[in-house]
Order: sequence, then C-alpha cells, then structure tokens
Amino acid sequence: MKKSDFNYHLPEALIAQQPLPERTASRLLCMNRETGELADRTFGDLLDFINPNDLLVLNDTRVIPARLFGTKETGGKVEILIERVLNEHEALAHIRSSKSPKIGAKIQLDNGYFAEMQGREDDLFHLRFTHEKSVLEILAEIGHIPLPPYIERADDENDFTRYQTVFGKNAGAVAAPTAGLHFDENMLEKIKAIGTQTAFVTLHVGSGTFQPVRVENLSEHVMHKEFFAVSQETVDVVNATKKRGGRVIAIGTTAVRALESASRSGILQAGFGDTDLFITPGYEFKSVNAMLTNFHLPESTLLMLVSAFSRYDFVMAAYKHAIEQKYRFFSYGDAMWICR
Repeated sequence: MKKSDFNYHLPEALIAQQPLPERTASRLLCMNRETGELADRTFGDLLDFINPNDLLVLNDTRVIPARLFGTKETGGKVEILIERVLNEHEALAHIRSSKSPKIGAKIQLDNGYFAEMQGREDDLFHLRFTHEKSVLEILAEIGHIPLPPYIERADDENDFTRYQTVFGKNAGAVAAPTAGLHFDENMLEKIKAIGTQTAFVTLHVGSGTFQPVRVENLSEHVMHKEFFAVSQETVDVVNATKKRGGRVIAIGTTAVRALESASRSGILQAGFGDTDLFITPGYEFKSVNAMLTNFHLPESTLLMLVSAFSRYDFVMAAYKHAIEQKYRFFSYGDAMWICR
C-alpha cells in the first residue's frame, strides 16, 4: 500500500484543542469487524464490551515537561524539545533556532540553568545540562508540557494533569498514550468490579509519532525508535488470559506496539529496549485481540497500524463516519473500540 491510501480530509474544527471537563465524557465509535457495523456510543459504554476473562493492557509511561525555551550566547531565541533522557545530565533533543548551535555552545535556560551542545545524532542534538540537578528535576522545575503541533495554543496548568494518564508512573514520554487519557479512577474501579484484569507495559512515546511519512512507498519508510519494556509479570498474565479463553485488549496503539515488539519471535517474551516496529496492513498480530484507540492523523503510522488491525476499507469508512458525525479528533479527542 502507499502513503496516499491513508489520506483523508479533516475539518480543522474537529481537532480537539482542549480536553473535556471529565475524562470519561468522550464519545466511543464501536467497530464490529465481523459485520462491518458502526455504533455511536459513549466511553462509559466500554464496560459493555469487556468480559471477566479479558485483560486490559495499559501503557504506564508518564509524559515529561519536555519543552524548554532559552537563548544562545549570541542572544538568539531557542526552543528545545527533549526526545530522550540519556542519563542524569544528558539528553537528546530537537532544537529550533535561527541557526543550529555548534559543539560547545551553551544555551541559557530559565532559573539560571544551562544546556551545552555536545554533538549530533542524526537530526537530534546531544545536550548536557551543566547543573548538579538531574535533567528530570530541571524539566519538572522549568519545562512545559509538549503539546502536539496540531494543538494551537500554549500549554497551561490543566495540561500538567490532563495530558497525563491517571495510571502513568514511568517518566520518559514526550507525547501522551492518548487512549489512556479517557480513564479515571472510577472507571478503573468499575472494570475491576467486572472481574477484568489489568496489566502494564511501558512505551515512552517519542515526538516521532507526529512526524509525517515522507515516502509514498511504505517499504522505504524508516520508523522512529521508542523505548519499550514488557515485564515477566505481564507476560504471565497475558498467557494466563489466553489459556482461559479471554481476550488481550490493548489500550492504545502504544500498548499494541509494546506487546507486538515483545512478540517478534512468535511468542510474547519479557524484555526491553528500542523498537522500530512498523505495522501496516498484512501484519500478523501475535498478542493483541482487541484495542481502544483515538483517531489519528492522515497518512500517519498510527492510522496504518489501526488499518492493519481491522480491515483497511472498514477503518477508512469509520473515519468518514466519525467526520460526518463530528467526533473530536487526535490527542484530546474521542475514542474507537475495535475487536478482531
């Protein structure tokens, strides 16, 4: 398939710029893959689709306040987006400025902090923060929530909680695992009351999730890398679920990528590291039976993944329906339920 096969026209008014007052207030478009039927529901109706034997797998990453603003020694303005924290004092980052900083150049940040340019790794800048505080401590003090480029406003205090899942605990993502944003503590308690188990994986979502596919031939696309981890505890729970005839339900494309990355040998195995798994139609899923996801950008790798999970024509028809019914799109938008 080609990149252009995944294009669609989205009116700008349907791009959610703010979260809803309540996490669970979103709409839920339900896709029945067997019958080809679509149903307009609300997120709370997810409880109608899950069973006691099922397992929900959630991504427990936490978004770091990865956007920084500073000035070069020449006085020029600099915007930094941390892509990955390497260790206590170093990170890889995207930098926007009139001219790229040279090796050894220092960028002055708020509150007297400095970042020194160490070198380049492809399109990323290797920075060292010259202070006894760690990178994460500095970000917590002066960083901004890295809202996606399609949210056309500055971040505010509300984003520090709402662009974060209620179950996130492992800091490292620069974009939220957005399907998880719909859950609140009350919803998780209701799921527990049904008897449905939950398990966790970690995938630190990178800014590459928003990067467009630049080649028409998908086989030529180079997928960005993201860190993932799947524990032995999660592997055991997944295997027990399958043994009793339950379904493994991934909450979000990031949970799908983590589970499928850990299943590349053909069976799910505990492990961690970088994944560049690129899922397109024709991919054979090894661990995931159903998924909850948000609506994704045209021609994006995430839309391609969803199209691989369901039928391509059905997914594109569902997006057309969502636009006609004025669903809210992208990170702060509504959700889809897809069962294979």
